[in-house]
Amino acid sequence: MIVEKSKIPPTWCPGCGDYAVLKAVESSLANLKRDPKDVVIVSGIGCSSNLPHFLNTYGIHGIHGRAIPIATGVRLANHDLTVLVTGGDGDGYGIGLGHFLHAARRNINLTYIVMNNQIYGLTTGQVSPTSEKYTKTKSTPTGSIEEPVNPIALALMSGATYVSRGFSGEINHLATLVENAIRHNGFSLVDVLSPCVSFNKLNTYSFFRERVYTLEGENHDAGSMEGALAKSMEWGARIPIGLFYETQKKTYEEEEPALESGPLAKQSLIFDRHLVEEFIARCWFSEE
Repeated sequence: MIVEKSKIPPTWCPGCGDYAVLKAVESSLANLKRDPKDVVIVSGIGCSSNLPHFLNTYGIHGIHGRAIPIATGVRLANHDLTVLVTGGDGDGYGIGLGHFLHAARRNINLTYIVMNNQIYGLTTGQVSPTSEKYTKTKSTPTGSIEEPVNPIALALMSGATYVSRGFSGEINHLATLVENAIRHNGFSLVDVLSPCVSFNKLNTYSFFRERVYTLEGENHDAGSMEGALAKSMEWGARIPIGLFYETQKKTYEEEEPALESGPLAKQSLIFDRHLVEEFIARCWFSEE
């Protein structure tokens, strides 16, 4: 079976960068021949977090900033599933930032796709964690005085094993990044420069087209952490997109003893009484 769009049409503004992300996810799952019943897409709150509604996979529309904990629970319950997390910069790099860092640290086998429009779009244009300093918005009418977070650098330093950035204006390149992220065994980040055409008049398609360049085109060594960190700091006249870093190491699921016998969802619910008694005995604290 091939993953297809659902009967629910996308509700984003015409021209929104999230349409390209939807197409990239759809084509990636099709190329990888993932059965819709084996795919779960989890999201939080925001314009981008509506994405699970638009594909005929399983989907969970969670609460603000909590998509990764939900997705982690899905993976630990049944690690035979392909689990994607979709959201925005406010959802993932604001209230959900702690979950993002710890999932990367644990190397949970999730693909996290963040539609980074550098604004709170759903609530009509407030400053977000990735808004550039001095950006004027509804919540910062005289300009933001905060430095933006750097999601690429944060992912690298937290232990993510696949770290990339795409651009909605380069859909074929983006689709390749998403497909490889899903294929990767470990925590994968695809940070997507996804312009908000309604409320962000600074970081537009033309803004990015004048600045983005592909790391692949400059022979970047994606196996070098030092090189990846250096590239993650580039922002301004030139903005890199592509694969910053990829490495292989055991995932949390592979290290967890409880999953050695297979997915929890497929394990027997009958407990061995002797094992339970042994566990209780080990945990029991005597009065002495």
